[in-house]
Amino acid sequence: MIKELIQGLSITAKHLLPGNSTTVEYPKQRLETSERFRGLHHLVLEHDREKCVACYLCPTVCPAKCITIEAGEDKNGKKYPTVYQIDMLRCIFCGYCVEACPLEAIEMTGEYELANYKREDFCFTKERLLK
Repeated sequence: MIKELIQGLSITAKHLLPGNSTTVEYPKQRLETSERFRGLHHLVLEHDREKCVACYLCPTVCPAKCITIEAGEDKNGKKYPTVYQIDMLRCIFCGYCVEACPLEAIEMTGEYELANYKREDFCFTKERLLK
C-alpha cells in the first residue's frame, strides 16, 4: 500500500514541476489551428472585384439560415450581391456555404475571435467579409 501511495505522489510531483504545463497562456500564446479549421468567413476578391455572382446557393444550403443575399446587376449585365450578410450569432460554422459555392467565392479563415459588446457587431456585412 505504501508503494502505491509513493507512486501516486511521484506522478503528482512530476506534474507540479515547472516546464510541464499543459495550458496555453492565451492571449499571449495561441495554439496553431489545423488547415481544416473552420473559422470566420471571408469573401474572395479577384481582379479588384468580388467573385460572388449572387447565385443563392450558400443561403439555400445553410442549415442555420444565417446568410442573406440581395442580387443586383452591374453595367455589363453581370450579377453581383448588393447585400451579402452573415449573422454570426446564428452560424454553426458547418462550412456548407463554402462547399456549395461553384466559384469558391467564400472561404473560411483560421480566425476565431468573435468577442464584441453589441449584438449588431455579429452581423457581418459584405464590406466586413471582404477585409
